Amino acid sequence: MKPIVIATLLLTGTACVRRVETGSSTPTILEVRNAAGAAVGTLTFRTTSAGLNIAGTLTGLPVGTHGIHLHQVGRCEGPDFTTAGAHLNPAAAKHGLENPAGPHAGDLPNITVNSAGVGQVDMTTKRITMSELFDADGSAIVVHAAADDQRTDPSGSSGARIACGIVR
Repeated sequence: MKPIVIATLLLTGTACVRRVETGSSTPTILEVRNAAGAAVGTLTFRTTSAGLNIAGTLTGLPVGTHGIHLHQVGRCEGPDFTTAGAHLNPAAAKHGLENPAGPHAGDLPNITVNSAGVGQVDMTTKRITMSELFDADGSAIVVHAAADDQRTDPSGSSGARIACGIVR
């Protein structure tokens, strides 16, 4: 049986709980919170034969399409989550899944939040591995206020950061 580590981080009044099950093929489950510090869902990171899969349900977010990205630093201090740094981009590529000079390793497809405020996340990327996310300062996953146009550097014109989860 693999050990389970449960940690609570308090960052400027925002609690972020994460559960990390150790082991290379074991999923990592993290909690995503909005700028007010309220939980908006959980995401599971799992290594598969197709790449790194990120799946889960987010609730209570504004209706519509939202950019979602992996960011460089495992810090989610509200209300603007700028402590998460820029998108993961070790190859110094341009932003966007449709950019001929891109994408960043942290660029992901948009998510859609339905009229009930629920967004399903299920995406897989080969541009980043679980071990790369767990570097010395961790990583973060950030949901943005607007859709990512998948071309404009550096962030796809996806607007403010409205939710964040720590991968560490």
